[in-house]
Formats: sequence, structure tokens, C-alpha cells
Amino acid sequence: MSYPRTRLRRLRQSTSIRRMVRETRLTVDSLVYPLFVDARATEPQPIDSMPGQFRWPVDRIVTPVRDAAGLGIPAVVLFGLPGHKDPGGSGAYDRDGIVQQALRRIKDAAPEVVTIADTCLDEYTDHGHCGVIRDGVVDNDATLEILSRIAVSQAAAGADVVAPSDMMDGRVGAIRRTLDESGFDQVPIMSYAAKFASAYYGPFREAADCAPQFGDRRTYQMDPGNAREALREVRLDIEEGADIVMVKPALAYLDVVRQVRDAFDTPVAAYNVSGEYAMVKAASRCGWIDERAVVLETLTAIARAGAGLILTYHALDAARWLQEGAGAESLVATGWDRP
Repeated sequence: MSYPRTRLRRLRQSTSIRRMVRETRLTVDSLVYPLFVDARATEPQPIDSMPGQFRWPVDRIVTPVRDAAGLGIPAVVLFGLPGHKDPGGSGAYDRDGIVQQALRRIKDAAPEVVTIADTCLDEYTDHGHCGVIRDGVVDNDATLEILSRIAVSQAAAGADVVAPSDMMDGRVGAIRRTLDESGFDQVPIMSYAAKFASAYYGPFREAADCAPQFGDRRTYQMDPGNAREALREVRLDIEEGADIVMVKPALAYLDVVRQVRDAFDTPVAAYNVSGEYAMVKAASRCGWIDERAVVLETLTAIARAGAGLILTYHALDAARWLQEGAGAESLVATGWDRP
């Protein structure tokens, strides 16, 4: 009987060999931990649809940040729940807004942690949309000035990175100009460049109390069927000054992550969003999946698609598992490599 000269299984024989030839290496350096800070909370409030996640009072926000730093996670991204909402989302750019307070506390207590501030209006407006409403629709250009004010306020409070997530046309250029004119020319912009109108955001909208009070966000977030348009969005943001570009969500859009990575040299981030997190947690609680194995496989897939940064609510657990040396080998160790 004749055997093939090329046997790919030769390089799969042992853990050590597999480690040596592994193409994609998931590391803690890629992880960004999202946190919710709530002006109304006096104690950490569990988020029912996102087990293991909390709305943090501002005087306790340093606790999860230190937990993340202790595990080697380099960055956190902050989302705020204000005590008051209004049509213009004024709490988003208030010097004493909830995120601004949190930023100052974090930079005092853990200056080595990279603080990324979500730069948007939906959590602060009483209508739940990401921009100013004029005649029943989101006014793109009127929103740009407010987004720029938010970014400057966040930078002044200590944000290392500002992250516009609104999907208004031209917002990266407007924010870049305003930051530069205000003396914050060294503050990078991480743009939610290809943010799709996704059903996977449901748990986040509960967590951040930001569901639209009328209509939806399909007039400014991207249609899920459009990949070529995503490349146009990314290109425009880079031309306007984005330092990092993001694809959101991650799992249903890994093809877009790969296309962005192949087309541009700019660092690429992907957001492993709340619905993706909640599904893993629910299936794990039912005993249907091995949570550790699924999480590490998922994050490895996002990295393999081309994301150098991964925003994920699994960050703390993933960092612990990576410290334990689990990595991709957890799939074999638990037997979940079998269909």
C-alpha cells in the first residue's frame, strides 16, 4: 500500500509540536475589557443578561480596573450611565460627567492602564439615539460638534484613547481637528469604523439603558449585508485620521475583519459584543458547551481573522486561562475537539 509523502499529522503529534507551529497566538496583550460605570449605582449591580458583568458605581470603578491590570490586560473601555438624560446628551461632555469622573479615578489609581472612552450620545440622550434629533431624524452634521466636545472632555479627564461609536459621516475628521486645536494632538482615535446594525447588541442596550425610544439605528449603522461598503467606511475614517479601526460585531463579521486587515495597515480591533457573550454564558449554564474551550476558540478565531485588539467581556476569564497555559490546547484537554 502506498502512503503519501506529505503527512500533515506529523506536526500535530504532541502539545509541544503544536505549540511550535501554531499560526495564531492569542495573548492577553490583545484584550480590552469593557466596563459600565453608573451614576445611580451605590453598589455593583449585576447585569441579568450578561452574567458576570456589572454596572459599577464610580467610587468602585477602580476595582475591576485593578483586577484587569493584575491579569496583564492592558486596556479598558468605559461606557457611562448618567444620572440625568436630555435630548442633547449634555452629560456626555460634562466635565463632571460619569465617565469623566471614572477616568480621573482610574488614572490616579492605575495610570499604567490604557483608558478608552466610548465617544457617543446614545447612553446620554432621552431618546436613545446616537445623535441630535431634528424633524424626527438624526442630524448628522449637528451631531459632529457635540461628538467633538465629548472627545475633548474625555481627553481632558484623562482618556488615553477616544472611541467614536456613533457612525456619523465625518465624525473622525471633526474629532481629530478639535482634539488637535485643543492641545490633545497625541490622543489617538479608535474609530468604530464598520459598525453594523446588529441584533447582537440586545444585552448591551439593557446594560447601558440606551435602547432607542423610537425607530431604530439602521439609518446610520451599517446594513449587515454590506462588506464592500465596510471597506469604504474604514478607508474614509483612516483618511480622516483614525489611528485604530474597529469592526463590530466580531463573530458574524469575521469576513469583514479579514478584508479590513488585508486592505489596510492601520491596527484593527474587533468587538466581541454582548449578544455573543450572553449566548456563550447561557449555553454554558445549561451544560451544553465547555465555556473555557468555546471562549478561547472564539477569541483565537477573531485574532486569526486579523484583529490585533479584541474588546470582550470574557477578558478576565480569558486572561486567567491564558495564564494557566490553556490556550488552544484546552480544546483537546476537555475533549471538545470531537463533533
